[in-house]
Amino acid sequence: MADDSDTVITAAVLVIGDEILSGRTKDRNIGYIAEYLTGIGIDLKEARVVADDVEEIAAAVNALRTRYTYVFTTGGIGPTHDDITADGIAHAFGVPVVLHPDAVDMLKQYLGDNLNEARLRMARVAEGAELIENPVSKAPGWRIGNVHVMAGVPNIMQAMLDGIAPTLATGRRMLSETVEGRGVKEGDIGGPLGDIQARHPGVMIGSYPQFDGTRFTTSIVLRSRDAGPLERATADVRRLVDTLISEPDR
Repeated sequence: MADDSDTVITAAVLVIGDEILSGRTKDRNIGYIAEYLTGIGIDLKEARVVADDVEEIAAAVNALRTRYTYVFTTGGIGPTHDDITADGIAHAFGVPVVLHPDAVDMLKQYLGDNLNEARLRMARVAEGAELIENPVSKAPGWRIGNVHVMAGVPNIMQAMLDGIAPTLATGRRMLSETVEGRGVKEGDIGGPLGDIQARHPGVMIGSYPQFDGTRFTTSIVLRSRDAGPLERATADVRRLVDTLISEPDR
């Protein structure tokens, strides 16, 4: 895993599947990938969900792979007729879909006589792709260019991501601090928080209101790659929150 302190490495996630868009399946991968990438110094900039449609998959892949350092897809590489991620990504790269011989061997060793025509679909990749190991259920993911194709099942996707991580270029990790404004409403903090943001342009400051059933509270999250500016901005936010909390009639 390379670490280039002067380079910002970016990524996008493309979730593929009608079942996500219909609500039958709840996505559990975007949040995990976002947190994982942030932890190793890659900024997740965009996440999309597309249907099981070859043209839509290809269009999304082409839009994302030219914009970001990496693209990570989840879903659509199983054994059924509607698992068409390979077709969509091959279409995006202008190459045919082929059976990867190493993937076929893996499936043969794992499944033996149970390797039927449907399961053999899990060895389909875009021509020129390299395999991504799947230590959970053996059917591999794969990569072509800067696009990494992973399973939709969360524990399999997570294992694949662990395998991918050492191969990725990474930048400086994003540092973060959270200040809890208990009992502080976002409307009260909005104006002065904007002033703090103006004084610290190198720090990203976001406010997130919540209601616990009895009162409103606001969490303020500060993010920066530089510890010094982050520390100074956080101190300003803490002073603001302490002032608001100490005001009478709050």
